[in-house]
Amino acid sequence: MSKTDYYEMLGVQQGVDEKELKGAFRKLAMKFHPDRNPGDEEAEHKFKEIGEAYEVLKDPQKRAAYDRFGHAAFENGGMGGGGAAGGFGAGGFADIFEDIFGDMMGGGGRRRSGGRERGADLRYNMEVSLEEAYVGKTAQIHVPTSASCETCSGSGAKPGTSPVTCTMCSGSGRVRAAQGFFSIERTCPQCQGRGQTITDPCEDCSGQGRVTQERSLSVNIPAGIEDGTRIRLAGEGEAGLRSGPAGDLYIFLSIRPHEFFQRDGSDLYCKIPISMTTAALGGAFEVATLDGTQTRVKVPDGTQSDRQFRLKGKGMPVLRQPNIGDLYIQVDVETPQNLTKRQRELLTEFEEISSKENSPQSSGFFSRMKDFFESIAD
Repeated sequence: MSKTDYYEMLGVQQGVDEKELKGAFRKLAMKFHPDRNPGDEEAEHKFKEIGEAYEVLKDPQKRAAYDRFGHAAFENGGMGGGGAAGGFGAGGFADIFEDIFGDMMGGGGRRRSGGRERGADLRYNMEVSLEEAYVGKTAQIHVPTSASCETCSGSGAKPGTSPVTCTMCSGSGRVRAAQGFFSIERTCPQCQGRGQTITDPCEDCSGQGRVTQERSLSVNIPAGIEDGTRIRLAGEGEAGLRSGPAGDLYIFLSIRPHEFFQRDGSDLYCKIPISMTTAALGGAFEVATLDGTQTRVKVPDGTQSDRQFRLKGKGMPVLRQPNIGDLYIQVDVETPQNLTKRQRELLTEFEEISSKENSPQSSGFFSRMKDFFESIAD
């Protein structure tokens, strides 16, 4: 009787990637797991088959051999005699479950020897101004975190005593339970996977090996940081349990909105209003930049609203590079308001002596609009 194709067995196509393969196996393994189908020999057989298929297809070398020779690649000692069903037993299933299901099957959360556990990573949100992002700064932050208990030196045991080896798992942190034709490892319920128990806990930390306290840290913020920049401080996170290594501290930076400048990468943008007379006759104005200087911007006569002027090298520095962006000034021509009688008279007189050449855009627009509607009427 010919064996079912491994790809067909798992419901995937040849060339499937690792993520999709793992998801397909996990779905089928949950469906045919013996614990969900007690006494069902067909489900148990199917469960063993899909485990065999996954064991082959997850390994690049075994998959390549299977793609070329099919099931024959593993017959008569092929691939070392243990590539497929011939060498697949309780240990194989335990490895697969460890890889796929993690904590669900007791495989996740492996403990360090001696009950040591790595501390959790911490996150700290910091807001800085655009000026601070321009020049960089050194900031002092206060972080509430767990630190190693000084009384017991992080062991969790009362001074003068020591943790003892767990009697249930003999210090491995895991216990094995047989289920039918295979066995499953689970986290030891007595020591919670630490491999040790504390009979006389430290009074200051209640046996945890760490206490909560606030720490003051100095953080160097480099020039040119952008919104969302993350800074990692290795070992500055939560202290580990039972003298385990500390986690890391991640500082997430956000930049406070600026009153005048908007940022796009290393470039800055600023919108500045100018008078109608400056736009018409030409002139100049001073603009302050983040480097602390004043830059003079010349406005040619006949300048229109939304025209941009580029100030090279007046933008933001690029993070950890010598480059500096540009500052773009966009002018907005302001229409005069609250006119006096004399001002109105002068503007009226100007209007009377004006020609199409003085306002080419508006004159041309209305001329084209007139031609358009006349063509429709015809």
